[in-house]
Amino acid sequence: MNFLAKLKIRWSVNTIKDVIIILIVFTCTGITSLFVKKPLFQILGIKNIEPQWLNIVAYFFSILIFYNILLLIFGFLFGKFRFFLDFEKRFFGKIVNFKKKKTQ
Repeated sequence: MNFLAKLKIRWSVNTIKDVIIILIVFTCTGITSLFVKKPLFQILGIKNIEPQWLNIVAYFFSILIFYNILLLIFGFLFGKFRFFLDFEKRFFGKIVNFKKKKTQ
């Protein structure tokens, strides 16, 4: 079984074409998120924060939020909004469950 067929089964989609579209959406989202750091920080009013690790943390949290919004936008543009909405629900559900397990 090839890579695309495995993804088709894992993601429960109907065709290899759907898998390719989903991969394109992830690619577009990733590339776009690389180019938005500087403009996003300017909009948010974040300059170079000292110490550097604090700058990295600010970047991580801002991109985490913005990446997920971009994922839904590109998913909508490519006709896979429902898939990516469900993907986001699972992703954030795992984060919430991880926090609950840590506190128990």
